[in-house]
Amino acid sequence: MSDVPFPKPKRGRTLAFVLAGAALFIILAALLYSAAFGPVGSDTAKAQFLVTPGESVQTVASDLAKQGYIRGAWVFNVAYLRASDGKGIRPGGYELSTSMDAWSIASALVEAPYVAWVTIPVGMRKEQIGSLLAKTLGWTPAQLNEWNTVDTATAPNYIEGVYFPDTYLIPTDEPPAVIAERMRDHFKEQFAPYADQALKKNIPWPTVLTIASLIQREAGSAADMPIISGIIQKRLASGMPLAIDATLQYMRGSEATGWWAPPGSSNNYPDSPFNTYKRKGLPPHPIANPGLAAIAAALNPTPTDCVFYIHDTKGVMHCSPSYSGQLANIQKYLK
Repeated sequence: MSDVPFPKPKRGRTLAFVLAGAALFIILAALLYSAAFGPVGSDTAKAQFLVTPGESVQTVASDLAKQGYIRGAWVFNVAYLRASDGKGIRPGGYELSTSMDAWSIASALVEAPYVAWVTIPVGMRKEQIGSLLAKTLGWTPAQLNEWNTVDTATAPNYIEGVYFPDTYLIPTDEPPAVIAERMRDHFKEQFAPYADQALKKNIPWPTVLTIASLIQREAGSAADMPIISGIIQKRLASGMPLAIDATLQYMRGSEATGWWAPPGSSNNYPDSPFNTYKRKGLPPHPIANPGLAAIAAALNPTPTDCVFYIHDTKGVMHCSPSYSGQLANIQKYLK
């Protein structure tokens, strides 16, 4: 057996192998990054990507992959974890392009959208709508005041009732005046079939809206609306005051005290066109922005013997043709 020792590898050659391996690893990592997280294209033109209300991060990731902005939903999930920093994805519209990598897309989606979803519930007054828009769109106090005093006061028939309750997609930089016009235009589209009914019944459309607004604020459910409409018509026909609490709430409502706080005693309210306890007839304009069910009820009241009504603690309506019956219902259902 030979006593010649096995030759040891030279240190320089070992270092070269290590460096080559590291370089190969870096190259492979870069290729993998580009393949997974890099841009899917080179087009810098931006398009609108919509996130609808209630969408989860998983749904957003899936939509991004389907629309060709990323190579797979898991890619966005990884990028989102790093970019979110506790922020969620807000519903709205974002401007994205295929030239953006996954990290840039995730960063864009945790910032404010350039168009925002705004849902206006039925029965809000215009000041409530303004506060909701201001919060969602980032209005200044001056813009909110402009909405309340200028943009929604262009004509007597457009003070209230024509800012249709619905879900809108609104650019965050759109002026309040343009938003007000957008909502009035949408109201006209939705109201068109009812305008024909009002014309056939010889009822001015502002009157329909005013009655509908009272119904909207007074009804506990859609089923109540035609009956309350019939009671309003009965009170108007008999010449008695409408005595509707919602008009008192409208008179004193504010953001500080609550827009629709319980009205309390009618004796504490001044004489006003909106005080339907002291003044006969309808108030001068709607007190809120009604939905289609209330508008339909205003045009199609249910004939009834009832003149008075209350809602119990569960929201169920109880009506009576006499005041003594009203007092009995109060005693039975509210005491």
